[in-house]
Amino acid sequence: MKAVRYLVIAMVAVIVLTAVAIAIAVAVIDPNNYKPQIEKAVEDATNLDILLEGDIDWSFIPLGLELNNVKAMLDDERFVKLDQLVAQVSVLSLIRMSPQVNTFVLDGLDARLVMDKDGNGNWTRIMPEGESTPVADSGAQPAEPAPQETEPTGDSASTPLNFNVENIQISNAQVHFDDLATGQSVVLEGVTLNASGITLGQTFPFELAFRVATSQPQFAVDGSLRAGVMVNEALNQFAVSDINGRFDMSGEPFGGKSVLAQISGSATADTENESASLEDLTVNLADLTLTTNLNVNGFGDAPQLSGNLRVDAFSLKKLLAALGQAPIETSDPEVLQTIAFATAISGPAGKVALDNVNIQLDDTTFTGNGSYTLANGAVALKLQGTSLNADRYLPPAEEGTTASNGDAEPAAATAQSQQPQPESDLLPLDTLRTLALNIQLGLSELIASNLTISDLNTVITANNGLLKLDDLSGKMYQGQFDAQATLDARSNTPKWTISSDVANIQTQPLLMDLAEVDMLTGGANLDLNLTTSGNRISALRDNANGAINFNLAEGSFTRMNLTRMACQGIALANQESLGATGWETTTPFDDMRGSLKIDGNTLTNTDLTAALAGMKLEGDGTVDLAQSALDYEAGLRIVGEIHRDPACRVTDYVQNVVIPLECRGSFADDPAGLCSFDGSRFRDTLKEIAANAARAKAQEEIDRATERAESRVTEELERHMDSESAGQVRDALKGLFGQ
Repeated sequence: MKAVRYLVIAMVAVIVLTAVAIAIAVAVIDPNNYKPQIEKAVEDATNLDILLEGDIDWSFIPLGLELNNVKAMLDDERFVKLDQLVAQVSVLSLIRMSPQVNTFVLDGLDARLVMDKDGNGNWTRIMPEGESTPVADSGAQPAEPAPQETEPTGDSASTPLNFNVENIQISNAQVHFDDLATGQSVVLEGVTLNASGITLGQTFPFELAFRVATSQPQFAVDGSLRAGVMVNEALNQFAVSDINGRFDMSGEPFGGKSVLAQISGSATADTENESASLEDLTVNLADLTLTTNLNVNGFGDAPQLSGNLRVDAFSLKKLLAALGQAPIETSDPEVLQTIAFATAISGPAGKVALDNVNIQLDDTTFTGNGSYTLANGAVALKLQGTSLNADRYLPPAEEGTTASNGDAEPAAATAQSQQPQPESDLLPLDTLRTLALNIQLGLSELIASNLTISDLNTVITANNGLLKLDDLSGKMYQGQFDAQATLDARSNTPKWTISSDVANIQTQPLLMDLAEVDMLTGGANLDLNLTTSGNRISALRDNANGAINFNLAEGSFTRMNLTRMACQGIALANQESLGATGWETTTPFDDMRGSLKIDGNTLTNTDLTAALAGMKLEGDGTVDLAQSALDYEAGLRIVGEIHRDPACRVTDYVQNVVIPLECRGSFADDPAGLCSFDGSRFRDTLKEIAANAARAKAQEEIDRATERAESRVTEELERHMDSESAGQVRDALKGLFGQ
């Protein structure tokens, strides 16, 4: 028992003596006496000039060192300034041979970072440039090698440091960064960090506040973050819980407005097992709220993800207004008021799969799924939507303005806007060659350019610069259409191939909804095959080649009366005048068909035909797409009675002749005035009518002469022959005259 008692007394004595020794050292040793040595040591090892302007103080319980008013100069310019640095270690932890930092205080840190016009930062000059070991003079002995530090042995080498920090306080810290090449200036200031009770393996509170400001553009963020932080002793597991972040943003990007962003939730990471998770992470930005739960396995090139993502319904117009952005002007002011998104996230390693995708755009809903492959950026998407009126999202129509006689500025602006602009490429070919797409989009109804399309389906694929529109089909105006297209962008001169089939689409409602043009009715059937090449509009037009075959069954020209035009020619032939009443404003036809040859900017037709009442429409001509002009000659071949007007009676003279028409002008003109009676070509028609009349008159003279000769011969026969013989001869003569 005495031995134990003596041992305890000895241990206490050692502790007391150690404490007394430390107290005596603190009381006797003045660290300020070592300022010159400290400054010289730093200056010898670096390019910094250290100025210890403040006092260096000891503290005993807890044992610590305090530095005040420290400056570091670099090339005669201040690089870092520090008002106070305090580091305190628990005395008892020293006695137990397990050091524990009690308090760490950093106050008034001010760092100045500058990048010159050549892109070199001043911080790269802190350490001196590498120098070779000086060569000794001849006869001098080489310096003895410095003693090598030996690795600690025993248990001390494997015992981890018990890094328990009672309190960390950083206050009034700031960093200034200036880029002389761009003029950009960034300031991080007001940095305050507080963490207490830091123990590895346990959760401790963490608080951070700061302000960041930039000069180009003028932008500032006042941020604060509070959370519970846990780091395990092996430093490979991290957890952040009860996140509460607030960031007030303002400046030029937000139009001078202040915008609030907030974040909350929890996050974990395990670097050893390469896993991480976000739990109920919520981000709020003005009117926008995003929430996600996400698990990640694998930090390499092929992570595996699972979880969900949701964006609550928000108004895009209100969001833009809150962010100080210019509003999106739409023809319908009620759109972009409700937008939402939700999806489940899954997929094998290296692939992000979006399941149960639900997108809301006002009163339109899209559902489906998609995926993204990390290795090659391949995108697959399959969405089916309800009814969408795309016209509601277009910019509002501009009202026409007329300049007054005394105001020439609007006219000048209009003339300037009509000046030809330099042509640019349509597509970024390098980007297209990187695409890997498989997209399927469907809509139960689409209204675009005032056209209504139902059961719309689109399939688009892309791979290594070869893009295909495998299917573009739908129903519209009692008919249907189906189109395919290919864009080969593998060369610098992309090649285009387009084909389309249209079946029984009613032209009148189509043209009315498309351009408010009421000039044609009938069910349109069309077959298009087109090839071209180039990456500019002019090249695509110049290189276009193909054909269009079309026919319209049981239709009519609703704003032109071809019958009246034909009757004008017939009345001229009959040398009579048409009546002014009883003329319809339409011309019905049956089975109008033809073909168009596409050669650059020119469409050529040579075989237009259509069956009209008593007439057959024939025509040929060209359409100049570059000038939007029509140059067409048509003819109405008379094959029967066409109208009850007496002046339009069809005689033998006009039977099978062609009444000429012409259709010339710009598509911008009134369609009703494009076609008219062609008086210049009617001269040829008159010649044909005259020839018919001459032939008819000659036949009449022959018939009358034949009748007179037959009558005279019959009389002579009856006078000189008996009745039976005369009858036989008469029958033979009748056959002769008949021939």
